[in-house]
Amino acid sequence: MTETARLSWKDVRDAIHARILDSTYGPGDKLPKDQCLAEQLGCARTTVQRAMRDLSDSGIVERRRKGGTHVRADPVTRATLDIPITRKEVEQKGAVYGYQLVNLGSLEAPLAVRTKFELSGPTTMLHVEALHLADHRPYIFEDRWVSIDTVPEIADVDLSVESANEWLVRNRPYSRCDLRFYAIKASKRHARLLDIAPDEALFVMERTTWIGTKPITTVKAVTTPGYQLLTEI
Repeated sequence: MTETARLSWKDVRDAIHARILDSTYGPGDKLPKDQCLAEQLGCARTTVQRAMRDLSDSGIVERRRKGGTHVRADPVTRATLDIPITRKEVEQKGAVYGYQLVNLGSLEAPLAVRTKFELSGPTTMLHVEALHLADHRPYIFEDRWVSIDTVPEIADVDLSVESANEWLVRNRPYSRCDLRFYAIKASKRHARLLDIAPDEALFVMERTTWIGTKPITTVKAVTTPGYQLLTEI
């Protein structure tokens, strides 16, 4: 078989996954070595390795150093969640997007923020508070810290016009993202900013991103009542 005719890593991934689904390889079974699978499927060993990495990231197989690859006994179902540009999210709902910068300044990051970033010492970061609107009504209140050491270019961005959310998604790719979802009762400040009653239940999304070991941003996005999050499995 010629190099150009060889399977892509996605083809290989799907072929191996199909064997797991039809019980050729059952829960806990050890899969053939990468080289053996490459010979069976007529592809390069690196193609199998790339396919296995995706299957491992998806929670379907488990790769063990010197222990080979096994089908997970208890497969993990994982969802794909992209970091959205809030403007596009609003517009896709058929609403008119609006944006208001609430506060902006360079401040010493509080302990909770340094802890999220796994930083031990004091550091100055850009603190951005902004309100995203849908049809002239509050949609999401964003409380964000940005590492100006990792992202010095953001100092040149007019954040009164362009949201940090949109600029960072477009200009600062990340290699790691931690997500937390939880509910809170609206504080008096949240109630005022979001134009809702105090103590109303609110859905919160927290995201923290890095490039390698360098922190990029951490944001707490507080949504208005009725907000829905859609993901794919």
